[in-house]
Amino acid sequence: MRRPRLVVMLKEPRAGRVKTRLGRDIGMTAAAWWFRHQSASILRRLDDPRWQLVIAASPDRAASTCRIWPAHLPRMAQGGGDLGQRMAGIIHRLRPDPVVIIGGDIPGIMPIHIAQAFGALGSAPLTFGPADDGGYWLIGFSGPRPPPAGFLSGVRWSTRHALADSIATAPDLRHRLVATLGDVDTAADLAVLPRHFP
Repeated sequence: MRRPRLVVMLKEPRAGRVKTRLGRDIGMTAAAWWFRHQSASILRRLDDPRWQLVIAASPDRAASTCRIWPAHLPRMAQGGGDLGQRMAGIIHRLRPDPVVIIGGDIPGIMPIHIAQAFGALGSAPLTFGPADDGGYWLIGFSGPRPPPAGFLSGVRWSTRHALADSIATAPDLRHRLVATLGDVDTAADLAVLPRHFP
């Protein structure tokens, strides 16, 4: 197996441009502050010798201009399109290495979750980390063949259909599910976090 890559998709943490649903609840500046500290915490936790940690930046220019993220971590631009097009593009660019992609807003994520996802890719070419709301916090891909045409196209993002729709875009690929975790989109999501999370 080639060296695994863990890609964290991050937006530059500017008020009004990141976590806007959360920002409508707690204010855009507070939401950007939360995301900045939350994503920094995730990067520290997941910087592990078992895989290469890579930042996929949005907007694309942030890959070279943002000084907030650790300088030692490699960066790439997310590219254009909707979320599915951007994730599929990252997978295409990094394959045939095993690739796991996550966001920066999953407070409960630990290295064991990433290790489990890479382990799942040992027996299936596609893996997902489900979320309670019908979406997912993780997608992983591995194997010598590229994803099928239309992979992650037509997905109803930010709905309870996102995981099922994504699986349906690769009907001929076996998939495995790993742990269910929650992300933070609203003040209600923040309210249920343990106090030690940022």
